[in-house]
Amino acid sequence: MEANRYPHITHHGAATGVTGSCHRLQIAEDRALLVDCGLFQGQDAMHADSLEQHRVSFPIDDVLALIVTHVHIDHIGRLPYLLAAGYQGPILCSVPSARLLPLVIEDALKIGFTRDRALIERFLEEVEGRLMPLEYQQWHTLVDDDRHRVRVRLQRAGHILGSAYVEVEHQDHATGQTQRTVFSGDLGAPHSPLLPAPESPERADTLVLESTYGDREHEDRITRKARLKAALDRALANGGTVIVPAFSIGRTQELLYELEDLITEADDARWRELEIIVDSPLAARFTEVYRELKPWWDAEAQGRVHAGRHPLAFDNLYTVASHEEHEQTVDYLARTARPAVVIAASGMAAGGRVVNYLKRMLGDARHDVLFIGYQAHGTLGRDIQRFGPRGGWVELDGERIDIRARIDTIGGYSAHADRRDLLAFLQGMTQPPREVRLVHGDREAKQALQAEIERWAREAGHEIRVTQATQAL
Repeated sequence: MEANRYPHITHHGAATGVTGSCHRLQIAEDRALLVDCGLFQGQDAMHADSLEQHRVSFPIDDVLALIVTHVHIDHIGRLPYLLAAGYQGPILCSVPSARLLPLVIEDALKIGFTRDRALIERFLEEVEGRLMPLEYQQWHTLVDDDRHRVRVRLQRAGHILGSAYVEVEHQDHATGQTQRTVFSGDLGAPHSPLLPAPESPERADTLVLESTYGDREHEDRITRKARLKAALDRALANGGTVIVPAFSIGRTQELLYELEDLITEADDARWRELEIIVDSPLAARFTEVYRELKPWWDAEAQGRVHAGRHPLAFDNLYTVASHEEHEQTVDYLARTARPAVVIAASGMAAGGRVVNYLKRMLGDARHDVLFIGYQAHGTLGRDIQRFGPRGGWVELDGERIDIRARIDTIGGYSAHADRRDLLAFLQGMTQPPREVRLVHGDREAKQALQAEIERWAREAGHEIRVTQATQAL
């Protein structure tokens, strides 16, 4: 391929859907970078029971480094496959991500590969030996020789603790050209609990931009907090459980932060007796690490700590560890009229402990299922969200369950930027990109965001080519 065709980007995931993020930046015929290497989930996982979809089929001998934007499984879950394919290079990520990533990979290995402790320990030792934690806002030089200089910089993305968007600066000494490519990863919404909002990069030639919520806007923080309080007030009045399917990392900790604030502000004494139950050993471990990573919390969260509050370790917070405790908790809450909030994985109800709560409680009008995150097509969460409000039903383990529980969705707790935020990220750049390539979104979301970007570019007098990513063959 001719020199002037570099750099170029191919997508090995999150091109036609919202999961499986994996993007390859080809700098020269023999040099490339890989940004994320995630699992496919929901409808994107058309071959969920097969190794074939997740097998690494693209070249790896020329990959200088894997750069991890954040540690959600749809961004790093293919790491075991990548190493099994023979990748031996470094794994670049933020300092908090380096602390969290081994926990995620350990869980992924137990679910998808092996429960042999010795094998898991050996693999984790291999991963931790490759990790190269980078400080935010500092350039890291990967290559500087007679052919190229390649630098990488991570900036806060505000999605989960440790999340980053990636700036890659590539200078070709033969042509004298310098190109800057920015990969957004998953951008967070402004005013997310615990995390500072992302700031736009100064410039880019090409921007690879997520589009998960490119066709909608979230509720503001005041509205979402009021809706969360209303759901909990109903639980107190009905003697029911509010079931919250939530990812173990990010969403769980942000929700705990908001619940602690509501409990602290409440005038009703019953709120101080309301049990907040985290039924996920992995979420409990992540929450513990989140507490250790306080230096990366935002100013508001730091202020609460200095005031003597414990946003992630308050009095009526309980964790469920063993499977026996889990079964006892499900049975107890289903039988009694004790109000409670249960936060359990998985976030899209595609498996995990939350399914057992749903089996026992979906058919009971006392209870409430509260979705606070994106529900991908093909997941149980999406079906409940879609059919529940119209009095429908779902099938769980071969059993038809009529949905009588109240089904609520609070969009404002999404960890993803919405259409307005994505546009602001682009508009805040001093030098807008020549190309914006949309990834990580359903077709409708991409189309809507593309139209908005093109409209803004015309009105602002910018020449920006907006494309939708295509999956590499």
